[in-house]
Formats: sequence, structure tokens, C-alpha cells
Amino acid sequence: QFSFQENGWGASLAERLVRKCDVVNRGLSGYNTRWAKLILPRLISKSTGAENTVAVTIFFGANDSALKDLNPKQHVPLEEYAANLKSMIQYLKSIDITEDRIILITPPPLQESAWEKECLAKGDKLNRRNATTGEYAQACVQVARDCGTDVLDLWTLMQKNQDFSSYLSDGLHLSTKGNSFLATQLWSRLEKKLSALPSLLPYWREVDHANPEASLLHDPLQ
Repeated sequence: QFSFQENGWGASLAERLVRKCDVVNRGLSGYNTRWAKLILPRLISKSTGAENTVAVTIFFGANDSALKDLNPKQHVPLEEYAANLKSMIQYLKSIDITEDRIILITPPPLQESAWEKECLAKGDKLNRRNATTGEYAQACVQVARDCGTDVLDLWTLMQKNQDFSSYLSDGLHLSTKGNSFLATQLWSRLEKKLSALPSLLPYWREVDHANPEASLLHDPLQ
């Protein structure tokens, strides 16, 4: 949901793809795969232009991996998380969005001390653990392998730079730097698919001002 905020990774992709395709944000803050699986058919269907979809990202795990005892509302068991991801991929394939157009994104790492401060400020205990989040990230990577989709393993990539805290604004959510990192990593996977897309409508200097209909109303694909 936050990906379209200023400097968000979704907004960054939308800017790169302006006049090529629309980037549609269907992120829902706080949701887990159990809930997302139920509402996915409402978010994307054949009637909402599935055949024109060039790529879909599925980015879940930070909420599913919340500790069951301390955050039972958002927690989803590991096996169910993997099954839910598979179910979402199967649904997309059923509406003709093939696996080569699907990219799974693992949850980012959790910076426990920063997130603990956020939890304590609300009167809660630390309700997530980085090692647990890592198990969900691993499951996400395995689902991608099993289903033949692409995957962006944020959890691993962000920790290659040992101090990953700058990628997170509060230990859990992406900072400006984290958003930029995700956008760059995602673009490297999307560029091949999307850079060949034609620009919609001619550049303004190419419009015949004496006869704009000739430039703007003919179908360039015919």
C-alpha cells in the first residue's frame, strides 16, 4: 500500500513506465496471504484486463511471519503461507497470467531493535523475529522454484550489506533507501519484459499540427 508514497518503489516503477503501461497498486497494509488469497479475484480478473497484464508482483510475508503468540491476528503458519502463495499463482494462471509474468518478492529482513521500539511504544512486546522472517523468505523462494515464477529475495539481498537498517524506516517497513533498492532490483527483472513496450501515442513534436487526426487517430498496429 505504501509503495505509491513519495519515493515509493511502486511510484518509481510507474515513473519509468509512463506512457508504456499503467502500474496498478493493490497493496493492502497489514494484510497476510490468508486474506489476500480470498480477495485476489476481486483485485484482478479477466474482465479487469488480465490479458493485457505484463507483470504481477506478489509481496507477502512480513505479516504472515509475525509471532503467533504475540500477534495471532496477522500470523499465518509457514506451510499455509507457502500454500497460499501457490494458490495465488494458480489463480493468476487460471485467468491466463502465465508464470513467466509473475514475480514473488520475499519479505525484507527485520531490524529487531528498531521494531521493538515501535512495539514497546504501543505497549506490546517484540512481535516478529528476523530469523523467523527468513524462514518465510526461504519458503517464498521455494514456491517460486516449484511454480516456475521469478523471485526477488529481498531478505537475502538486503543482508549482503551487513548493516541493512538503513533500508528500513522503523525496522519493518521500507525507508526511502529500501524503496529505491527494491525498485532497482525489480527493474533489473522487468526491464527485459517491459523495455520493448512501445510508447503510447507519438511524441508531441512528431504530431502533424496541420492534420493531427493523421498522427493521433490511426492505429499504429495495423
